[in-house]
Amino acid sequence: MSVQRPTTRARELPSELESPRAKLVYLYLQPTAATLDELQSDLGLAKITLYSILRTLRERELVEKRNGEFAVVEKRNGEFAVVE
Repeated sequence: MSVQRPTTRARELPSELESPRAKLVYLYLQPTAATLDELQSDLGLAKITLYSILRTLRERELVEKRNGEFAVVEKRNGEFAVVE
């Protein structure tokens, strides 16, 4: 069973995201942080796939891991801030 997540204002996807799966994970994380298990359950992607996607998103400073959860990082005033 998938969980319906709250919607927020639309944001543009970063231009460096080319993979449809990376875009899916990024959009999923925009409204709120999620654990690897939540991503796997709700998106139906294998953990090995998610590890690869999340590693790439973290290397590009688009996603950050905090307290076991992944969250989108947004630039504000020239500095990165985690979207809450």
